Amino acid sequence: MIDAYLGLGSNQNAKRNMATGIAELEKAFGEVRISPIYRSPAVGFSGEDFLNAAAVVQTDMSVGELKAWLTALEDRHGRDRSQPKFSDRSLDIDILLHGDKVGEFDGLELPRDEILKYAHVLKPLADIAPELKHPVTGQTFADHWAGFEGDRSLQAVEP
Repeated sequence: MIDAYLGLGSNQNAKRNMATGIAELEKAFGEVRISPIYRSPAVGFSGEDFLNAAAVVQTDMSVGELKAWLTALEDRHGRDRSQPKFSDRSLDIDILLHGDKVGEFDGLELPRDEILKYAHVLKPLADIAPELKHPVTGQTFADHWAGFEGDRSLQAVEP
């Protein structure tokens, strides 16, 4: 079993979709650690604010198997894949880390570069795994957050 770190986000019926998405993760994987949930502005387009969080699950699924399972979960939540990359989302779940893998696996580049680019990805990950080291930089996620110079427009919200 390996730890897979996931980034979750929604800006359409966000509280409901985040809650039901997390419940489905728990049903499938058992214990799921979830970061605090943050509200953040949409990135790359003009839209409603997003709710974002990070989660860690233990799995024996390959990257491709986990990606397929998460895609089906997003689809069950009404994900519209005909929209541009930066657009409203009913539920978006990205694999951020899959163990300590570095490189391309089943079409995904790991670790996800969004981790170090966006506060709404880095902060929840630093909350849930502050001492975990980024597999490329070797720095902890807490250290990356402490040195983050991007937009920190996040607001903690009640689940």
